[in-house]
Formats: sequence, C-alpha cells, structure tokens
Amino acid sequence: MHMIAIVKDSATQDQLDHFVKWIEDRGFRTNVSRGENETVVGIIGDTTRIDPFLLESMDIIDQVRRVSEPFKKANRKFHPEDTVIDCGYGVKIGGGNFQVIAGPCSVEGDNLIEIARAVKAAGATMLRGGAYKPRTSPYAYQGMGEKGLDLLMAAGRELEMPVVTEIMDARDVPLFLEKGVNVMQIGARNAQNFTLLKEVGRTDVPILLKRGMSGTIDELLMAAEYIMSEGNEKVILCERGIRTFETRTRNTFDVNAIPVLHNLSHLPVVGDPSHATGYTRYVRPAAYAACAAGADGLEIEVHNSPADAWSDGAQALTPPQFADAMKRIALIREAILADLGDE
Repeated sequence: MHMIAIVKDSATQDQLDHFVKWIEDRGFRTNVSRGENETVVGIIGDTTRIDPFLLESMDIIDQVRRVSEPFKKANRKFHPEDTVIDCGYGVKIGGGNFQVIAGPCSVEGDNLIEIARAVKAAGATMLRGGAYKPRTSPYAYQGMGEKGLDLLMAAGRELEMPVVTEIMDARDVPLFLEKGVNVMQIGARNAQNFTLLKEVGRTDVPILLKRGMSGTIDELLMAAEYIMSEGNEKVILCERGIRTFETRTRNTFDVNAIPVLHNLSHLPVVGDPSHATGYTRYVRPAAYAACAAGADGLEIEVHNSPADAWSDGAQALTPPQFADAMKRIALIREAILADLGDE
C-alpha cells in the first residue's frame, strides 16, 4: 500500500523540500509531480507505518490518500497532469496533442519512401515500418534488419517525420540508439519481456508499448512501470486488440481500454486498428471509434500495393483509403473537442 500527499498551493519550495526530506529520512522513496493546479508527493514503500493524520496535520499538506494499485509512476494519482512526449522533429503526443503513425507493416525496399510521402501528404505525422518482424511462424518473413532501419531513418530525415519501429531483442538497443530511432516499439508478443522492458527503460528514447495479446489493462500498466522504474518515463500505451473467442476479426479491439487507461494513467494512449481487426474493411471504422473514445493517436498500416505486401497486406489501407480516413478523423476530433457551452 502506497500513499500520496497533496500539497497546498501556499507551500513554499523550502517547505516542500523539508517535507520530502522528512519522508525520505524515514526510509521511503518519493515521487514529486508538479502540475498546473496541484503538487503531489508520491510516497513509495510500506506506508502502513505512516499515520495519515500526522501528515495532514502538517501546514503544507492539504490531504493524504492511500493508493492500492501496484503501478506508481504510470498512475494518474501520482501524476495528475497528462504527460506530453516529444517524439522528435517537434512532434508531441499527449495532453491534447494528437498524432497519426502510418506506414507499411514491414520495410521492403524502395517503395518505403513512396508510401512515406503519401502518408505525410495525407496528414500522418510519424512514420512506422518494421525492420525486425516477430512472426508466429519461424518460416515467415522476418524483416530486412539493419538495412531496413537505414531505409526508415533515411525516409524519416527526408520528410522530417519521427520513425516508429519495433525492437525485439535487448541486444539490439545499442544499434537502435546508434541509428537514431525516434520511438522504439515494444510489440504485443514482447509486452511481458521484462529484460527488454528494463533495457529500453535505461534509454531516453520514447517507447510505444503495445498491450499483450491476452494482457489485461493492469498488466499493460505494469509493463509500463517496468520501463519507467528504470528511469525512462516517455511511454506511450497502445491498445491493439486482445485475443477472445471471436474469430471473425484478427483480435477484438478493446475500445473500452482507451478511456480506462486515461482514467488510470497520465501516459498518452494510442489505438492500433490495423492489428486489432486484421482486415482492411474494418480498419477505418475501428480507427474512428478509437478517435471518438479519446485516443491521443492512431497507428495505421498503409501500403501502396497491399496484395504484394510481404506481411499483413490483408489489413493495410491504400494511400487513397488512408487519405479518406484522415479527413474523417479530423471531423471526428473536431466534434469531440467542440465547445458546446452549457448545453
């Protein structure tokens, strides 16, 4: 059981520093979050040894609450304000900043730059593509590897778009850092690869963390906690569908997860309708639903010739389909952000 202390607006920095030292001298760790409206001190450890009434009697403390959830750094109670993450080239996500990540499932060669130009023209702000692919079958296409990373980074530089690409192995972290990958993606199959989560947690690169195929919302937040506990607090959560008994779609897109995650956590939340549905015809409706549910962004697969795609062509949008979707997404965002006054 952990605890948060909400500090009064009238508290001075000296009083806050003294309070934090008083807590830490008693063997607890602290996490101070300063927002526009309030400052929160998270007290981490066995807080059953602390009398909340003693804390509330202190001049600078407004109120004290116990926190039962096992995740701390990802918890909105510890950090009431939305986190905003700079992904490179001035592209920010979270706290009202909405971004669309688009590109092919896997990097295949020279068609990458053509697809990248098309998605940027349609309004995408970040480029996705897989250089390393986790495939269910060991005989399926595994990706271009380092050469694919080079193609992605060249396209990102030309178009001034942050690159989002999946990392599968903790041993590849130095390579991804050397290449300058803007956002490292942790795929659904690695959502509980704790060695990998800790390794990317030791970097300063934003992490797009996908929910595991059968992962609960709490398991996703605990995976984020693994990354954040190592020092990297730039985590973007991604709902990409979960495995259920339904067989008509690749996965079941859990739109509920988007508002639930926003309620529980301050981290940005992205929806991936491509992996969720698995079929082109369902990608756009699922994208609209995620947008209406308040997602901070979308990750959508786009290919100039889906029939010839080396992986997951069945769920890719063509550039014209993507451009049409982007226009409708803009209208949905306008509707949900509209100021309706007192109605």
